[in-house]
Amino acid sequence: MNRADPIASRSRHFPTLPANGELARVLLAFLATAGLFYVNIMPALVDGLIGGLGFSNRQAGFVGSANVYGASLGALAAVFVVKRLPWRPLAVGLLLGLICADLLSTLVEGAGAMIALRFAHGCIGGVLVGVGFAVIARTSEADRTFGYLLTVQFGLGGLGLLYLPGLVPEFGVSALFFALIAFSLVTLLMVPFLNDYPVQAAVPADASSAADGSHRPVRRRALLGLALAATFLFQAANMALYAYIIGLGKHAGLGPAFISNTLGIAAWIAIAGSVAVILLSTRFGRLLPVSLAIVLTIAGTWILHYSQVGWVYWLANVGVGITWAFVISYLLGMCSAFDSTGQTAALGGFASKMGLASGPMVGALVIGDANYALLINLGVVALVLSLLCVIRPARALDRALNKTFNHN
Repeated sequence: MNRADPIASRSRHFPTLPANGELARVLLAFLATAGLFYVNIMPALVDGLIGGLGFSNRQAGFVGSANVYGASLGALAAVFVVKRLPWRPLAVGLLLGLICADLLSTLVEGAGAMIALRFAHGCIGGVLVGVGFAVIARTSEADRTFGYLLTVQFGLGGLGLLYLPGLVPEFGVSALFFALIAFSLVTLLMVPFLNDYPVQAAVPADASSAADGSHRPVRRRALLGLALAATFLFQAANMALYAYIIGLGKHAGLGPAFISNTLGIAAWIAIAGSVAVILLSTRFGRLLPVSLAIVLTIAGTWILHYSQVGWVYWLANVGVGITWAFVISYLLGMCSAFDSTGQTAALGGFASKMGLASGPMVGALVIGDANYALLINLGVVALVLSLLCVIRPARALDRALNKTFNHN
């Protein structure tokens, strides 16, 4: 424990949880979610800005994109600080910063000011997510902890999508920001109960034996680069559509109540994807389950072309929700497998945030009044590229796992 860490010293008065226990994994999931929870209610946020403040489709998309681009910058900054600063007081300070930024957001009505403020909010949240990912990487079976992370995100995100859109007409867009404040406050209360999770020696984890040959470090970097690219493309493809999924449903002639219920229920059912990761972990490797799930995501995205049929819209959202939670848990776990200090996990967080930010940005640029078909097609192309990128690193990590298993 860092002797200069007063918050860590005070935490001795709290019954800290076992570092790799299931409850600790849940609390870490909240920590890594707090800085980016607005992504899980992004459809409600974008639609709320349009309906509550009169923003255009493009302006609302830019607000969501600026929020996540700020998170990308913060996640990149986290790569350089996760080994140097005590994570606990840093997390507390960042959570307080998020609360202040969300409070200020309730007072802003102009698009330009909102974009700037949400970018700043994103920077704070991005560092927090990077810190959370780095701490998760110090747990055993990080894939499982990321499974809990997606379970929390989709579970509470579904609750938000079910109820928050109905609150905006009555209480305004401020209801969305107060929901984010409540999440940050709950997470703040959890921090003292988490273990210390000290920085470990900087050695590669199960990727160590995946890079055979004399240029092992070079190859390991190439494999990590492909894993990061797969993460970026997968997140960008999904978020480009998710940010406008309410508008897509309305354009297809579906009723607001049906759309809201569909998204809320889909997010809850999607928990099955993250629970599957918790149960499976790397029992069947990574290549087979991840590749199959991305193929199913491609199919689910494509059938959004037929959203005018209610059950097709419902099936696409449920199916993609399940595979989204499943695949991203594995992708983040893959990134963290290349290093035990948490730096490559923070890099994975950066790639994820860049994807989440770039999706709505591309959507805002191409959607125009209602060009949803082009948006769907671009999402399918990005998912195919993600599949191509994931094959080599997943195969290498599976090979390393098999060698470790056989050795033991």
